[in-house]
Amino acid sequence: MAAPPVIAVVGPTGSGKSDLAVNLALELDGEVVNADAMQFYRGMDIGTAKITMAERKGVPHHLLDILDVTQEASVSDFQHQARATIDAIHARGKRAILAGGSGLYVRAALDVLEFPGTDPGLRARLEAEHAECGTEALLARLEAVDPVSAGRVSDARRIIRALEVQELTGRPFSSFMPRREYYQPAVQVGLSVDREVLRERLAARVHRMVDDGLLDEVRLLDARGLRRGKTASRALGYSQFLRVIDGESTVEDAEAETIAATRQFARRQLTWFRADPRIGWLDWRDPELVGRAAQLCR
Repeated sequence: MAAPPVIAVVGPTGSGKSDLAVNLALELDGEVVNADAMQFYRGMDIGTAKITMAERKGVPHHLLDILDVTQEASVSDFQHQARATIDAIHARGKRAILAGGSGLYVRAALDVLEFPGTDPGLRARLEAEHAECGTEALLARLEAVDPVSAGRVSDARRIIRALEVQELTGRPFSSFMPRREYYQPAVQVGLSVDREVLRERLAARVHRMVDDGLLDEVRLLDARGLRRGKTASRALGYSQFLRVIDGESTVEDAEAETIAATRQFARRQLTWFRADPRIGWLDWRDPELVGRAAQLCR
């Protein structure tokens, strides 16, 4: 018998994705797969609003707490892990429910999306050429072999990556861009928010994180190598509160900066998910939300 469609619960941070995923899992006999990149990290609990054991209500959760803060998150690695986890859930006769606001990670799990490899030697050569010749020279070279990518990128890191892929594979980097084509059958449920209410909710959430001990959590993770982590050290709240530890900011300023950055992130998430016509949107405050979401997924 064919596996049922994968369910994905998407939307901006603070919209209630984790709660809806748990309640859908209870309704549909499912298990939850995390697709929030920052929730991969052990110890990053308060600042990522990681769902607690009590809030999971006995529903199995996968791909939480799988990395140390010094490790770099990889979309390619996540794709393999998420698909294997989804297959295992389906093999148990359960429904797989992906939940998270990291848009590219959701697409990696759901969509036809290739990840070209890397070559450290080739990357080092291109970086040396950049140091010698500058960004404009490398952009001109990219324009000659991949004008589509050249029109999309401007920073040196992405230009070097596009040139690396082209030399490594013989294909333009732009040919690896994702298509809106499901890898396997899927249903996406989006949480439609009142933006002004969300703004206030995000502010209240950051205040609560600070009250719950975010600064102490950042101190603990700093001792475990947080600054060495390319992904974890950039997480909302963590980068701001590292500056408090360094004496470069006050708690009040870090709190205000985290609120502003979180609101900006939520706007970017909404833009990303609104661009996908396959998402079925439901009102996040609908008292019948779980039932309506379950109906979409049946």
